[in-house]
Amino acid sequence: MTHDRTPAGNRPRRIRLLAVVCAAGVAVVTTALLAGFHTELHPITPDEPNGARSELVTTEKVGIRTFTPPAAGVTVDPDVVYGTQGDGTLLTLDVCSPPTDETISARPAVLSIHGGSWARGDKGNSDWRAVCQWLASEGFVAFSVNYRLAPAATFPAAIDDVSLALEWIRSEDNAEAYGVDPDRIGVFGGSAGGNLAALLGARGTGSLIHGSRVAAVAELSAPVDLDIKRMASDGTAAGLRLSALAYLGCAAELDDVDRAAADCPQAHEASATSELDASDPPVFIGASDTEYVPLSQSERYAAELAKLGIRHELVTVPGTLHSIGILDEAMRARVAAFLHSALGA
Repeated sequence: MTHDRTPAGNRPRRIRLLAVVCAAGVAVVTTALLAGFHTELHPITPDEPNGARSELVTTEKVGIRTFTPPAAGVTVDPDVVYGTQGDGTLLTLDVCSPPTDETISARPAVLSIHGGSWARGDKGNSDWRAVCQWLASEGFVAFSVNYRLAPAATFPAAIDDVSLALEWIRSEDNAEAYGVDPDRIGVFGGSAGGNLAALLGARGTGSLIHGSRVAAVAELSAPVDLDIKRMASDGTAAGLRLSALAYLGCAAELDDVDRAAADCPQAHEASATSELDASDPPVFIGASDTEYVPLSQSERYAAELAKLGIRHELVTVPGTLHSIGILDEAMRARVAAFLHSALGA
C-alpha cells in the first residue's frame, strides 16, 4: 500500500496544507473548460474525489487515471517545505520514493509540475499524485511541486519557484536525504506545467548538473510559445490567450487580447522556444492532434530543437484529450523509456 513517511535524520520542515472546499455544480460550458484552460478558477484539494478539478476535467478513466499505484513499496512524503515566498508563504512539494534497494546508493530524480492555466491546480490532487507515484514506480525519486499561481503571482514567479525547487533537490543535504543523484535530474510537466518544464530546460546555458539546470525534459500539451500573435495565427482560442496574458501580468479583457499582447514583452522570456541553445537537454514532447493547445506549438518546438541539434522525440496521438489525459499505458511507457535513457537510469 502507498503510505506517507518521514525520512530519517534531519527532517525537512513541512506543513499540511489546508483543504479548500470546491464549489459544487460548476457547469462545463465551453471547449476551453473541457480542454483544461479555464478563465475562472477552480481550486483543487488533495482529498477531492477523482481529482476532477485538475486540468483533466473529464471524470472518465483516461490517461493517468488508468495507472494503478503499486500495492507496496512506493512511499509518499507530502508537503515538504522547499522555500518561502516574499510574504512568508511556504512553498511545498511531495516526494514519491521507489521501493528501498540497498544496492542503489543514489537514483535519478524527476521534478513533476502540475498544470492548470498557471492559475489553479495542486500537486496533491489525485491525478498528479498518481503521476508522482507512477514516476516512483519507474525507479525515479519524484518531487511533485506547488508554485505560486496567477493572478496573485505573475511571471516569473512560477518559473522562479520551480527553479528553486530544483536547486533544493540538488542541494547536498536533500539529495542525500532522499537518495538522489544530483547529476541525474529531469523534469516532467503537463499543460501549463509543461510550459514551465520546457522553460526550465531552456533556461541557462552550459552544464546540466548545476544550479537549476536539468538533464531531461518531458512535457505533454505544453503551450511553449506565448507570443500572443503567433498563438492567434496558430488558431489558439482567445480563452487560452487570455490565460497566458494573465499569467504574464498583461491583464486584458476577452475583447482586448490583441491590444494587450502588443504591450507584453515578457512573453518572449516566458517561451521555451525563445530561450533554447545548443547546450540544452533532450526533450520529449507529447500531444493530441486536435486538442485545445494547437499541435503547431509542439511541431514548432520540435523544429527549433532540431535546428540546434538537440535530441528530441515528438509523439502525437489522435483525439482531443489534453495533458495527463493522454498519459495512458502506452504514453507512460514512451515517457518512461525516454527519461530512463536521458537520465542513465
